[in-house]
Formats: sequence, structure tokens, C-alpha cells
Amino acid sequence: MTMEGLSQKATILERIAAGDQTAVEDCLQQYGGLVWSLANRLLANATDAEDVAQEVFVEIWKKAKSFDAAKSSESTFVTLIARRRIIDRRRRGSAAVDTQSMSTVAFEIPEHAPAEPAELADEANKALDCVRKLSADQQKVIQLSIHQGVSHRGIAERLSMPLGTVKSFARRALLQLRECMTHPVLATSDGGTS
Repeated sequence: MTMEGLSQKATILERIAAGDQTAVEDCLQQYGGLVWSLANRLLANATDAEDVAQEVFVEIWKKAKSFDAAKSSESTFVTLIARRRIIDRRRRGSAAVDTQSMSTVAFEIPEHAPAEPAELADEANKALDCVRKLSADQQKVIQLSIHQGVSHRGIAERLSMPLGTVKSFARRALLQLRECMTHPVLATSDGGTS
């Protein structure tokens, strides 16, 4: 089956598992708000929330093959990964973390109506445009981190960049992608979109 045929029938996670590069942008757009809101609400500071959000998407990329639509919805799968990463970060941040408070948090799982193929195509094109607006360095960092699952330290070594710079590029890129994806697509005079 071609990637095009796969993308019309498969879930985002199934497409990621099959190596569909456009599925990563779709995943960021579809679940970025959910992951960010959970991390931001349950962690002590924005830096931790940003780091965890990136870790969640790297883990989603790595574990997409283990997703089973018969056992859970895609949003439940993403939420469970986010919950585990948030708990891990809280444990690292405090030796006496209250795991009871984490288990009683109501994790909101949005119920989205299935999108039409035309809407999905528009969203995919928008995501691609948003990625193209990132700086070349940000694109490299996101590519290595999300597409290949390379750690921040590994990216720093591969690109000969300071670790702090890599983290900064990744954090800013995810924020820029999120911001870009929330803007409506505007039609231009030549019939295209912006």
C-alpha cells in the first residue's frame, strides 16, 4: 500500500509506525495542545513542561508501533504516555512527589469528530508550511529529535552545538509550530493559502 493510500485510512499513530513523515506534523497539530496543557498544568514551571512535551512526542514516535486501536483510542494512548512522562519528571524534581495527586487528576481526552479527507489535506499542508517557516537549525533539531528519536545530547554532538542551544531550538520550534497551527489558513489572491 502506498503512503497516500495508508494516510487516507490509517490513524496518525499507524502512519507514524509505517514511516509516514507527514504524520509527525499531524500528530503535533492534533495532540500538541493536549500534551502541552497537561504538562503545563501539572508541572512546576514552563521549562519542565516544554521539555516533557518534547519527550512525549519523541516517545510517541518510538512507541507508535505498539498502538492497538482495539485496546484504546489514539488520544488515550497519547494521554497515557504524557501522564507517565509527567510523573517521571515530577519524581525527578522532588524526592517526595505525591503520586496520589497525579492519579486523581482528571486527564481530559478530547473527542474529535472524524475530519474529512479534504480537511486532513489542508491541515497537513498547513503543518508542512509551518515546519518550513522554522529556521534551518530548528528544522534539523526537530528532524533528529522527532523523526529519528535522537536525544538532546546526541543532537548536540551530531550538529556540534551546545546542549543548551539544542534545547532552546527544540523548545522554540515546538512553540512556533503550535502558534502557527492555531492561525487560520488564509486564501491568497493567486488561489493559494498562507
